[in-house]
Amino acid sequence: HGALCMAVSGKCYLSLHSHNSSANRGACKQNCRKKYTVIDQESGFEMEIDNEYIMSPKDLCTIDFLDQIADAGIKVLKIEGRGRAPEYVAKVIKCYREAIDSVYSGNYDKEKVIEWMLELEKVYNRGFWSGYYLGQKLGEWSKGSGSHATQKKVYIGKGMHFFPKTNIAEFKIEAYDMTIGDTLLITGPTTGVKEIVLTEMLVNDEKLIKASKGDSVTIPLDFRIRPSDKLYKVVENKVEA
Repeated sequence: HGALCMAVSGKCYLSLHSHNSSANRGACKQNCRKKYTVIDQESGFEMEIDNEYIMSPKDLCTIDFLDQIADAGIKVLKIEGRGRAPEYVAKVIKCYREAIDSVYSGNYDKEKVIEWMLELEKVYNRGFWSGYYLGQKLGEWSKGSGSHATQKKVYIGKGMHFFPKTNIAEFKIEAYDMTIGDTLLITGPTTGVKEIVLTEMLVNDEKLIKASKGDSVTIPLDFRIRPSDKLYKVVENKVEA
């Protein structure tokens, strides 16, 4: 699952040629993700194409036929996520872990696949296709240079303190508002990625439904937070068709 190289991975030299930055050394500048025109140098004829991102493949996704992959005897799956955000890794691994368990427990079905696909669409992606596993002859190309994710995160604040006796976490709001009902992400080197729906909070020791920049907020949590943690709000991401 994840990003695909338009060449045999590591064998593309566009980045090295244009930026002296080698893809084979993990420093690809993603030349293939830009718009291009195709011109015949001999005649000057410009080819008419319906998608200018002619070298940018969609992301590979196999979760909708994972049962066939398992039946083929595959024992190890690779998630392509180098340079991706922690919530991307957490979301993708969670979905595939659930799918694998469903395959082996015998309750893998279309309804679950739809739910997993909706979850995968929430994090960074360039659109999905099944690769060449099922006999497809031609690749599928993304329609833009950026992410097609249906959601994005916006920075809200940082962790300040955790009170273990009461399981209360304190945060400092440094940007944007936070309201009861918001979906929040708490991320950190030790904490990992935690997603919660905000159901209650105290704002400057007062029970309120909204917190703003500069406020000190306490939230009941069933896990420890740390001063290195960052607090984000998950919002809708409007993607151009």
